[in-house]
Amino acid sequence: MTRAISLHDVSKSYTRGVRVVDRLTLDIAPGEFLVLLGPSGCGKSTVLRMIAGLEEITEGRLLLDGQHSNDLFPYERNMAMVFQNFALYPNMTTRGNIGFPLRVENRGEDPSVRVDATARMLGIEDLLDRFPSQLSGGERQRVAMGRAIARHPSAFLMDEPLSNLDAKLRNRLRAEISRLTRELGVTTVYVTHDQAEAMSLGDRVAVLRGGVLQQVGTPRSVYALPRNVFVAAFIGTPRINLLRGLVRAPLDGAMTISLGKQFLRLPEPLSLDHQLLRVQQGREVIVGLRSEAVRIAKREDARPGEVVLTGLVEHVEFQGHEVLVHFNTGSRPAFVPDLEAPRPAARPSRRRRREGRSVLGRLRERAGVLRAGRVVVLDDDPTDQDPVPAEGRLPGDMVVRTTPDIDLRYGMQVPLLVDIAHLFVFDQHGERICPAPARLPDLEE
Repeated sequence: MTRAISLHDVSKSYTRGVRVVDRLTLDIAPGEFLVLLGPSGCGKSTVLRMIAGLEEITEGRLLLDGQHSNDLFPYERNMAMVFQNFALYPNMTTRGNIGFPLRVENRGEDPSVRVDATARMLGIEDLLDRFPSQLSGGERQRVAMGRAIARHPSAFLMDEPLSNLDAKLRNRLRAEISRLTRELGVTTVYVTHDQAEAMSLGDRVAVLRGGVLQQVGTPRSVYALPRNVFVAAFIGTPRINLLRGLVRAPLDGAMTISLGKQFLRLPEPLSLDHQLLRVQQGREVIVGLRSEAVRIAKREDARPGEVVLTGLVEHVEFQGHEVLVHFNTGSRPAFVPDLEAPRPAARPSRRRRREGRSVLGRLRERAGVLRAGRVVVLDDDPTDQDPVPAEGRLPGDMVVRTTPDIDLRYGMQVPLLVDIAHLFVFDQHGERICPAPARLPDLEE
C-alpha cells in the first residue's frame, strides 16, 4: 500500500529561534516520485527527517493519507529510509542486513523468502553471504536499498543515497532506482543537491532555498519557467547566463535592454510579455539567457526573432560531444550568493504580523517568503557585504553551447545570435517578470 503525504505550513526551529525550514506546504500524491532539490544547508534533509519522524515538527501539520501524524512514532508510519552513508550493520551479512527489520517486525517468522525475492530484484543474490566490509560502495548501497524494499513500506525516503559513489556508478544506480520505484509504485521522496539526478528521476521537483520552498513542478516546467533567479541558476548545465540590464522603452522608438556596451533590441511588433516590460522603463533588471538560447552564426544568418551581439572568446571547454565557449560581451554579470558561497547564512525566524498590515506590507512579506532573503547580488552593489571573489568566477560573462567541430581560439571576436523568444527577465529582487507569471498577486490576500 502506498500513501499520500501532505505538509501544511511546516516549520523547524533549533536553538536561538533559527528556522531551518520555514512554513513549507507541499502535497505528495500516492505513488509519486518527488525530489527535494537544493544546495547544502537548505533544509531538505530536515524535511525528510520530519516526514520519517526522526525530527520533531516545530510548527505546522504532517498528514499521512489525510490523517494528522505529527505525533506518530517512526515505526508507526510504515516508511523505509535509505541513508547517504549506507548504515549497514558491520557484523551481519547481506542476508542478515536485509532480513533484520523483517525479524523485528514479525518475530518468529522466517524472512528468507522475502530476502531472496529482494536480492533477485536487485541482482545481488551472490552477495547474500558477504559482510559489508567485503562489498564495494555500489554493492553496499544496493544492500541498503534492499533492506528498505524488503519491508514493503508505504513510502521510500531517500537522503542523497548516491552522493558517496563515483559518477559512472551513480548513473547506473540512478537508472535502477527509477526502474524499481516505477515497478513497485511506492511513494518516494528523494533528497539531492544534484540537479541532474533531480531532473532525471522525479515526477516533480521541489526546489528549496534557505528552508523556503521556491518552486515545485515537473522537471520540464521548472527548467522552462523558473520562478526566480535562484531556480533559474540552480537548474540547468551549464548555469544560465545572468546579466544586468536597463530597460529603455521610448514612446517613439524600439524597446531595448541595455547590457552595458551592447543592447538587446526587442523585435516588433512586441509580444504581450515584452509589452509588459514597459513598466520597467529606466529600471535595472536581470537578463537570463540559457546557453541554448544563443548560437554562433553570421549576422546575415539571423532568423526572425534573433538579435545580434558580439562576443570576445575568453575560454573554450571541449566536452567531447559539445563545446562550451566563454565570451566577454562587455556585460555586467549578476550573481546568486547561495550558489557562490559554500553555505547560506542562517536567518532569524520571522514572526507573522497580520494586525495593521498594509497591502504593500503583505506583498513585501510574501516576496520575502518566496526569496528567503536576497536572491541576487549585483556585481558592484555598495551594500553587498560579501561579494563574490573575482578568483572564484568563471571567465567571461556568457557561456554558449556549440558543436565540437567549431574552431575558436582565445581573443577571437565572434557574432552571437540571441533568440529573444527564450529570454528571461527578472526584477531587482530576482522574481521573474518575463515571461509574465501565470498568476498575478491578489492584493486582498
